[in-house]
Parts: sequence; structure tokens; C-alpha cells
Amino acid sequence: MKIYLGADHQGFHLKQEVFAYLAKHGYDVEDVGDEVLDPNDDFPEFAQAAALQVIGSEDKDPRAILLCGGGQGMAMAANRFRGIRASVIWDAYEAKMTRNDNDSNVLCLPARVLEGEDKAWQGILETWLSTPFATAVRYKRRNAQIDEI
Repeated sequence: MKIYLGADHQGFHLKQEVFAYLAKHGYDVEDVGDEVLDPNDDFPEFAQAAALQVIGSEDKDPRAILLCGGGQGMAMAANRFRGIRASVIWDAYEAKMTRNDNDSNVLCLPARVLEGEDKAWQGILETWLSTPFATAVRYKRRNAQIDEI
């Protein structure tokens, strides 16, 4: 599984922690930006960079993790791309459900909520990364409907 990681200025510090955690645990992770803390950056460019990587990847299960203040902006921007199913997640239960039911391929984390809460975001990551898509007919049908919108 290839993981693309991006953040704006509000998610920058937590992104560095997430990157270190993923690398330490053997995940194939690529940082798509921002490379330096820039208080004037805009989240849509990082959401786009990650979404395009996921869509264009030859990896069997490419995913992205995006961080901004509340997670919502990243999700809105990423979900503009067909084939992207971005979810704002704040706990491990929702991480499990978005993978199981929706086959989420982009995890959006709210840095304002999770920064300094290592066990919380680590639990979210591990759950989201390890939960398979249930592949139920109704879930596949709904994902196909999303792509048709």
C-alpha cells in the first residue's frame, strides 16, 4: 500500500509526526507537501496533489492522508476527484466504518482536534489502514453511484 501524505499550515506539524510514525512502522509513504511551514499556503493544492497521486497510482491499494485544521476543507477538495472517497475522521470507530462501508481511500484528519493526542490519531491510522472494504453488493453499488455524480 502506497500512502500519500499532505497538509496545509494548520496540519503541518501533525503531518510530520504522522510521516515519522508511518515510516517507523514500515509503510511506503510519500510526502506531497507542503515541505516547509508556510502560513499562507492553501489546502486545495495539497488535496489535489494527493488525489491525483491516488488516482494515477499503479499500486494495488493507494491511499492518502490529508491534514488541515478541521479536516473538512481537505475532504471537500479531495472529493472533487472521481474515484476519491475522502472522509473526515476523529476516532477509530469512524475510521473502521469509513473503510468497511465506503472503501475510503483518503483519510482527512482534523489537526485542531488531534494534535497532541498521539494515542487517538495513532489508533485512527492503524484502524483505517488495517480495515478492509467489506465488498458487500450494496456498498459497491453506492460507491459506483458516487462516481456517477
